[in-house]
Amino acid sequence: MAAFRIFGISLLVTVAALAAGYAHGGANALFVLLVLAVLEVSLSFDNAIINAAILKRMSPFWRQMFLTIGILIAVFGMRLVFPLLIVWATAGLAPVRAFELALNPPPHGAQEFPDGSPSYEKLILAAHPQIAAFGGIFLLMLFLDFVFHDRDIKWLKWIEIPFARIGRLGQVSVVVAGVALVLAGTRLTHSSDERATVLIAGLLGLIAYLVVNGVSRAFRPSDVEAVTAGTTAGAAVGKAGLTLFLYLEMLDAAFSFDGVTGAFAITSDPILIALGLGLVGSMFVRSITIYLVQQDTLDRYVYLEHGAHWAIGVLAAIMLFSIEPRFAVPEPVTASVGVVFIAAALGWSVLRNRRNAAANAG
Repeated sequence: MAAFRIFGISLLVTVAALAAGYAHGGANALFVLLVLAVLEVSLSFDNAIINAAILKRMSPFWRQMFLTIGILIAVFGMRLVFPLLIVWATAGLAPVRAFELALNPPPHGAQEFPDGSPSYEKLILAAHPQIAAFGGIFLLMLFLDFVFHDRDIKWLKWIEIPFARIGRLGQVSVVVAGVALVLAGTRLTHSSDERATVLIAGLLGLIAYLVVNGVSRAFRPSDVEAVTAGTTAGAAVGKAGLTLFLYLEMLDAAFSFDGVTGAFAITSDPILIALGLGLVGSMFVRSITIYLVQQDTLDRYVYLEHGAHWAIGVLAAIMLFSIEPRFAVPEPVTASVGVVFIAAALGWSVLRNRRNAAANAG
């Protein structure tokens, strides 16, 4: 029953989205919508786990805000408005005009119109280096801050232990991310203009992470403060809850970059992208997140968070390498990476629980 309550709304939304997709473009649009939804969910398992780790520190009010206001931002902000803003920022094309282009693509899937003007899909793909640099560096910082932090529970001890020791030097994450950005900007670009845009976008991704993460830590309540405020220990309320909510939305934005750009390999229709990636995919990711929180999954399977962060590290590398089209990784491979790491972490967690149970029984 608990699972039905959590996923019931997502199922209803899926039915409504499928009906809207069919009305928009018939059976072909319906198939594309399903493919996009599966793509989003498969790419976002690691996102759900990271979200759950943050969401369990938030009060019920802010969890509800994540499920309501957050889904509107995910659907209309990141999956519909964001691509239009990319076209506006990189090509100087007004968002309304970009939306008209998206709804009226060139015939026969061409990248240009008969007069030689670029299609909406071509404009988005041309902005991919900047998108990959920003999102790749943001996610790389998330991964590095995790592995360079000394944690009581370690999964891949042969590498996490030395990484934790190196992390004691301080600001190692920024140094490594900076080096990665310089290498990506100088080795994976083909012109001075492209190099400059990639380096600027990556620097903005680094700054965005430092600002959002810094503010999040500043407002993170201590157990004493939480109890005094009349909440459960560690539950973020007020400014702390708002900050974590914004942090979650920023994470969702970084995770969505890969899915949004990858969706254009399937369709350039903004309506189908918003319905498939945003409405259906994002709703299920949020339902999975809530399920993980309510079932205390991260507490019972302690390596899941580790697996998710390692998957994020690989995803960040894939995004940075994709700045050079020759090194672009197919979406099914990208999605499989997260599934493999999380499945491995789940398996290790189950084995750990069995060993602990056997030791306690003995």
